[in-house]
Parts: sequence; C-alpha cells; structure tokens
Amino acid sequence: MLKAAIFDFDGLLLDTETPWYHVFKEVYALYGLELPMELWARHVGSSLEAFNPYAYLKEHANEPIDLVQIQSHLEMRYEQRMENAQLRPGVLKILHKASERGIKLAVASSSAHDWVSRYLKSFGLMSLFDEVVTSDDVQKVKPDPELYKLAMRKLGVSAFETIAFEDSPNGLKAANGAGIRCIIVPNEVTKELEFPQYERRLNSLLEFDLDQFMFQNGRSDPA
Repeated sequence: MLKAAIFDFDGLLLDTETPWYHVFKEVYALYGLELPMELWARHVGSSLEAFNPYAYLKEHANEPIDLVQIQSHLEMRYEQRMENAQLRPGVLKILHKASERGIKLAVASSSAHDWVSRYLKSFGLMSLFDEVVTSDDVQKVKPDPELYKLAMRKLGVSAFETIAFEDSPNGLKAANGAGIRCIIVPNEVTKELEFPQYERRLNSLLEFDLDQFMFQNGRSDPA
C-alpha cells in the first residue's frame, strides 16, 4: 500500500542545476577553461566533495582567482537566469493529486534548508509537504541513504510504503540504499548519465499516473 512519496528538490521539482552549469561554464570560459558536462554532473544530487567547481577553477586558471568576487559574480548571473524559472512539468499535478489521495509528502534534499525552503515558499509548495529534510538534518547527504531514512521516520512509513522521485544517479543510489522504489526523471544535465536500478524512467512527471500506480500497489481508490 502506497502511503508516502518523497521528492528530491534540485533538478527534480525545479531545475536549479542546468542554470548553475551554464553560469559556471560561462565564467570558466572567461579564464580559457572548459567545463565538461560529465565533470559537472559528478556532484549533481550530492555535495561539492565529489567535484568542487570553485576549487577546480582556482586550481586550473592561469591567473590568481578571487573566489569571493567570483562567487558574487556567479550568484548574480544565476539569479538573472532564474528570474523566469518554472517548476518542471507535472510537479503541481502530482503533488496536488497525491495530497488529495492522502499520500504523505516529503522533500529529501542534499541542499541546505534555507535554499530549499526559499523556492518552495516562492512557488507556494511549502504547505503541500508534511516534511522537508535537508543537509542541515543529517551527517551524510546523497548518495548516502540517510536523508531518505530520516524522511521515512518523520513520515512514519516504511520503505515498502514509499516511492521516491529523483533526477540524478546520486539521488537514485540514496533511495535504493534506503530500500525505496525510485522513479527517475532526468533533466538536461543528468539525462545522459548512467543510472543504476530504478522502478521507472520518465521524461517528465506528466507521464506518471498516480492512480494507476496506486492500483498496481494494492490501493485502487483511497478517496
């Protein structure tokens, strides 16, 4: 019986990842450097430990780098790109339908709480989620399963009763590590990456039929 759905945030509900990649790529070019997608994608869904674009820029640039100034410049460019940002297709539909069906909802994100809550509030999504679990709440972020395990404890559900939605291999590994079935919905940055075992792969959340999924999992009409 499906009782809960846990969603990644960055790249899944809102594509914050693709704009960051393009902004960093533009700044790298100013220093004569390339930023291959496969290099950038290492840290998607995780922390900067896998790949730190600031440290990489400072190490490989042929001139001294003021990281404070660079960060300020990057953030300004990023905010400009995000001015007209929209939720990914199907997000509102699945969240509202899940809520109507009595499904508990949570966000499990490797980002900081301030970052996640800022966007959830700006898009009017905060009230739809029963729990928001972020890097501030755990010792290890994805691909470690700690975020998912904590989200399930807070929701009071088991892995068997839960479905996860992710856009990155790191997120998928975290869900798998917690024993949760995972639907992957890659974005522009992650679509060419290799994903380990998953429940389904979608181009967008518009393709996900929640009622059909619930029927297949022993709960045909909870209303």
